[in-house]
Amino acid sequence: MADHVRLVSYFYTHCADTPGEALRLLTALKEGGVNLLAFSAFPDGMNRCQVDFIPEDSDLFLKAAHKSGLTVSDQKQCFFISGTDRIGAVADTLKRLADAKINVTAMDAVCAGGGRYGAILWVKPAALAAASTILGA
Repeated sequence: MADHVRLVSYFYTHCADTPGEALRLLTALKEGGVNLLAFSAFPDGMNRCQVDFIPEDSDLFLKAAHKSGLTVSDQKQCFFISGTDRIGAVADTLKRLADAKINVTAMDAVCAGGGRYGAILWVKPAALAAASTILGA
């Protein structure tokens, strides 16, 4: 089975890097009925964290974020990849982009169990159209 690649919307926020902060953010979204395709958080400076949200429904996400007082970035785009887990799955994707001279800004990939894997892949906005073509998004 071929990988399924989608160009998706994402939003981010910055918050304190403290115990329970991600829980607070995710609980607000849960209470707003938001389903996330993906969530990623990483350090961003001293005692700060960047949190990325890839919602299934961007409008519902923005409504829930606003209601909870969560300030998020403008809408951005990245790629959401899912497929059959196999040796070299991520390497194959990265090779296609490298061969096209497209730099990957960041990527997270995980085995999802049941023979499946998923990934989030970011490129610079100027490279989105070319990467979409290369990846078949």
